[in-house]
Amino acid sequence: MVSFLIAYASWSGNTQEVAEIVEETLLAGGIDVTVHRIGIGSIPDPRRFDAMIIGSFTWDKGSTPDEVKDFVADIGYKPENVYVFGTGDTQFGGDELFCGAAVKLAQFYESTYEPLTIEQSPRGAQEQKVIEWSKGVVQHWQHLHALKC
Repeated sequence: MVSFLIAYASWSGNTQEVAEIVEETLLAGGIDVTVHRIGIGSIPDPRRFDAMIIGSFTWDKGSTPDEVKDFVADIGYKPENVYVFGTGDTQFGGDELFCGAAVKLAQFYESTYEPLTIEQSPRGAQEQKVIEWSKGVVQHWQHLHALKC
């Protein structure tokens, strides 16, 4: 069975909400999912999973939160098949800094799939955006997996 790790950090609850929608979508698609809240408990070994999805809020003028930086450092290597989502708020830095953490994480992990960026909460129209992105992640992973076989 295909297994994904969703690791996320959330301060206001918005990133957690996105993680929950991603989890529900993956489970509905037959993917086994393990969810880890960054900063709480021991870190699951990404080697045990087919892919990792990492979610972060953006902090302090487009920055990645320290707990997410620590998580990345604690893993100690760059797993393959990393997908990234993030939440942010354009009122604190405009479009230039919007979801800067997600953009930086996607670049760091050399993700070949566009990071999902959500303005504040995933409720309303943005919920469908999360669902479509999650389905796209699975399709992207399946395509990459088929190329390797």
